[in-house]
Amino acid sequence: MHRRRLCRLLRWSMLALLLAFIFVCQLCPQAGEWYARHIYPHTASILSRTASLVPFSLEETVALVIGICLLGYPILARRGGQGWKRILRREAEIILWVYAWFYWGWGLNYFRESFYVRAGVKPAAYEEAKFRSFLHSYTDSLNTNYCDVASIDTLAVQQDIRTLYATVPAGYGLDAPESYHCPKDLWFNTLYSHVGVLGYAGPFFVEMQLNEELLPSQHPFTYAHELAHLLGVSSEAEANYWAYRICTQSGRPEVRYSGYMGLLSYVIINARAVMEPETYREWTLTLRDEVVRELGNRDTYWSEKYSHALGSIQDWVYDLFLKGNQITSGKKNYAEVIQMILSTH
Repeated sequence: MHRRRLCRLLRWSMLALLLAFIFVCQLCPQAGEWYARHIYPHTASILSRTASLVPFSLEETVALVIGICLLGYPILARRGGQGWKRILRREAEIILWVYAWFYWGWGLNYFRESFYVRAGVKPAAYEEAKFRSFLHSYTDSLNTNYCDVASIDTLAVQQDIRTLYATVPAGYGLDAPESYHCPKDLWFNTLYSHVGVLGYAGPFFVEMQLNEELLPSQHPFTYAHELAHLLGVSSEAEANYWAYRICTQSGRPEVRYSGYMGLLSYVIINARAVMEPETYREWTLTLRDEVVRELGNRDTYWSEKYSHALGSIQDWVYDLFLKGNQITSGKKNYAEVIQMILSTH
């Protein structure tokens, strides 16, 4: 009995320390940045290497097992004669350990210093002349780099992107890309298509999942986006920034085009918001016909797979999740990539 109490005391003491550091990081970006640069590279290496030993998604497997345990334990415990007080205490402990695992495995990157602090720049205020200059340059590059991407060599593309990430200056605080940072097979791919998810980075084993129904021209940008998350980027805008910057530096035409095309929807959102309707319409006419056609085909392709009921629930939950982790703009954060680009050019 004494040993059991001692083990429980040690377990709860360790949990309390882990939770206390999470709270400190939420209040102090410097602590979050220290974690991202000195702790995360080691925990990520252990978790990612472990995940790489199996071909399927450990994230989905663990989430499923945790869900079954949380639902099944009270039933089995009651049948075994345990009281509700003890059952709820055990359930609470499981939830708290999962919470600690989420943040210590990856989630503390939400509380690191902002992209602008790490890049040493100020967020760019909107200036019409600067935005128009960017828009002209971007549109010209998009049109010039257009190519019909019927298929890609995924392994070669992924290696190319990892090589380019390795050249990012250390000051940005990104972790080093590794050969085991490869997408995993999914159990529930159809569900991701129903809710419009093209990929995600899992926090429990720092592994990447890509929707298996991605169009070939979407694969490089999406892979680069999710790889940015594995390298310690929490902001969706910053992940888009790195996907755009990395892909457009590639020597492979299909990767460059994917980088420019991957940014197009966010350029459209920003252009529509700040330009007069007639000026916006005139800009859309400068887009290459093949680009406009592909954009329309993409929308049709994914809308046919999308479930509005499931998608709206997922959007609502993810928006709350981002706002709860200091991404105050929620899902709108994706489109803030344009401000980052303007701030660094």
